[in-house]
Amino acid sequence: MTEPADIRKKEVIFIINPASGVRSKNRMEDMIRTYLDKERYNQTILYTERAGHAIELSRKAARDKTDIVVAVGGDGSLNEIAKGLIGTDTAMGIIPAGSGNGLAHHLRIPFRISKAIETINKGKIKKIDTIRINGELCVSIAGVGFDALVAKEFEKARRRGFQTYFRIILTEYLNYKPRKYKITIDGKKYKEKALFISFANSNQFGYNASIAPHATVDDGLIDVCIIKKIPLAKVVFLANLLFLKKIDQTNDITIIKGKEIKLSRKRSKIVNIDGEHVKLKKKLIIKIDPLSLNVIVP
Repeated sequence: MTEPADIRKKEVIFIINPASGVRSKNRMEDMIRTYLDKERYNQTILYTERAGHAIELSRKAARDKTDIVVAVGGDGSLNEIAKGLIGTDTAMGIIPAGSGNGLAHHLRIPFRISKAIETINKGKIKKIDTIRINGELCVSIAGVGFDALVAKEFEKARRRGFQTYFRIILTEYLNYKPRKYKITIDGKKYKEKALFISFANSNQFGYNASIAPHATVDDGLIDVCIIKKIPLAKVVFLANLLFLKKIDQTNDITIIKGKEIKLSRKRSKIVNIDGEHVKLKKKLIIKIDPLSLNVIVP
């Protein structure tokens, strides 16, 4: 005799990226087994073994009609898992365990593991937008120019964390020359010389640094943030505005909302997509995909 559908235990798969900030596999597994509501959920714990593995695992989970797939890692891990879940009924849960954790900050996911798991227990689902850049998925934020260079150097760094991130910015900033870009936003054309340009679904890079203070993940719009290069002495001031969520109050940044953006640059170069650098063609087409991903939120 089967249980009625309304009291069926839901299936939850935790996909852990051991290369992220997960310091102890045993501790993470213990926390999951301790705090996940056993009356409501059956749990499975899986580990990624290589780049792209999380896409395979989450895609299979969606095919198997798994209720929730939990990303245990940073924005790069979230990106891979979202690729497997996009456009399906399976929801993505988040346990922040990366460096910047931009989407987790934006969605106000608790950073204490026990509290993040309690959020999953409540099972509140929110549909969020995603972005496509030449077909590549972005769930939080993408960018070209200096932003992408920092992402590339950060990936190569032996140590992660905010200090490393900030050191890379200071090291690379002086010698970086602003690039020229041609941009079309919903049919309107712009020519810009910029330090970098961000395409924001959520409001921030991570570390609570808000590049697009008024961006929301369910408005059907991309916040295009065009940032000029400023004297190094002013960088600290600008950084403070990032953390105060007031960066839009300076003339050094222009933010334009749109649904479809076309950008051309002189040559094919890297793009920062959710903290990972990806080489794409010199012409980019960036589109919003409204309410295309289910996410567990507080």
